[in-house]
Amino acid sequence: MPVTVKVRRVGQRGPPLELPRYETDGAAGLDLRADEPVTLAPGERRLVPTGLALEIPPGHEGQVRPRSGLAVRHGVGMVNAPGTIDSDYRGEVGVVLVNHGQEPVTFARGDRIAQLVIGPVVRAELALVEDLASSGRGGGGFGSTGR
Repeated sequence: MPVTVKVRRVGQRGPPLELPRYETDGAAGLDLRADEPVTLAPGERRLVPTGLALEIPPGHEGQVRPRSGLAVRHGVGMVNAPGTIDSDYRGEVGVVLVNHGQEPVTFARGDRIAQLVIGPVVRAELALVEDLASSGRGGGGFGSTGR
């Protein structure tokens, strides 16, 4: 069942861009667009504004995820993937892009730069204990399960 997310345009950097939308019937993410032109030099990272502020319903979050095509074609990804948008955040959504490629990459205003996935959030209650139940993995991490 769809969840309604309220959207407000912010920044006024030019004519209004189209609102994020699902590009296919099976798409999980809405495409976010750059609200200003940006060129990323190799190794450079930058916060790119989208020109949008959101009101995500309580009990949900927004996840900003990289676009796979940008990674494959240009080596562009996100530093903090996924980025989390909390339901009580009302500021402009920004995307922290990084150029891992060998050449500068330029995005025009309106280019698709990331995906927004809306999903439910489960809030945990923490219980301080003396011992944890054993598991087959134990404390092994960072590659301990093999290649």
